Amino acid sequence: MFDAIASRYELVNKLMTFGLDARWRRRAVSDLRLPRQSVVLDVAAGTGDFTRELVRQGHRAVATDLSFGMLHAGKRLDERVQADASLLPFRSAGFDGVTCGYALRNFSDLSATFDEMARVVRPGGRLSLLEVAEPRSGIFRAGFRVWFRRVVPFIGSLVSDRAAYHYLPESTAYLPASEEIVRMLNRSGFAAVNHRRVMGGLSQQFIATRTS
Repeated sequence: MFDAIASRYELVNKLMTFGLDARWRRRAVSDLRLPRQSVVLDVAAGTGDFTRELVRQGHRAVATDLSFGMLHAGKRLDERVQADASLLPFRSAGFDGVTCGYALRNFSDLSATFDEMARVVRPGGRLSLLEVAEPRSGIFRAGFRVWFRRVVPFIGSLVSDRAAYHYLPESTAYLPASEEIVRMLNRSGFAAVNHRRVMGGLSQQFIATRTS
């Protein structure tokens, strides 16, 4: 499915978020609080928006994704590796940080994926994740549901793949509650897990530090 939408993936993302996704990624990379030239793994990198932001902020970034089509469509990705996030082909403690954008709900084994993220990050390394959320306020929540569940699939069907952009809003059903994600990260070996809602709850971010 992701191979099929790779060529228009970034365009649809910008249309879905009115371009705000770029701002959210900038903040997520900045929140890693890592020195320049740190080596960061971008898990489920897709076509590389997050990866390129890491490079823009002075890091060495490695993009990994299960979808070869996504990686192939990505531009300016110096290092890219096709891999299953629950079985990463990298040595333990080999990265200073890890990022992942809007993919948690797509992993078939989220616990194993968090375990692998923890394994490949050195002690004291950092994690920054972005994921969709739903506003808590009634009127904003209602508007979000109309946009995300009706308008987004319509836009996707016009410029990309209809089936894929009906699946993506529905995939939020596979996403655990934020409190459970925090507990899962703790169990995998991350401490000081911070969760914050972005832009009134349109997105959410998880920031954490790898324990020793």
